[in-house]
Amino acid sequence: MKKAVLVLAIIISILSLNKHEQIVIPKESIRFRVIANSNSSIDQNIKHAVVNNLTSKINFSALTANDIASTRKNIKASLPQFQTVIENTLKEENANAKYSINFGQNYFPQKEYNDIYYKEGYYESLVITLGDGKGENFWCVLFPPLCLIEKEQTTTNKVEYKSLIKEIIDKYF
Repeated sequence: MKKAVLVLAIIISILSLNKHEQIVIPKESIRFRVIANSNSSIDQNIKHAVVNNLTSKINFSALTANDIASTRKNIKASLPQFQTVIENTLKEENANAKYSINFGQNYFPQKEYNDIYYKEGYYESLVITLGDGKGENFWCVLFPPLCLIEKEQTTTNKVEYKSLIKEIIDKYF
């Protein structure tokens, strides 16, 4: 019975995401951000490679636990793995860029997506900065485990969201 309720809750979450309903980031959350060196196509491609390699080689669903304290612990324990993936990706991309990783309170500028304003401020987050960090960025929410992953922006400044949970379900079911 518990499994049926859980599956139903996941399905409802997925359906609501697919309808592009307004999604608000909870106050108690952990964000994830990768900032490109610049907006050049080379630097943006490197950012995408870093994001793709991180999400394919690190089990993000294992990082997010049932509570924020456990999620923090899991992220801290995974920092060396993040570094290895980033360093290997930069080598694969022939990029001699420096990078930094910071897990803690990091500044996020105000963002507007689908008529929702996310206030600027300092938020608990894992931020990877490539090079000078002056380019467009990738961001999502790691905790709670319903991750909003930003897809490519179009010229109309619309953003398509997809669910990390839906990706996991699609992969295994």
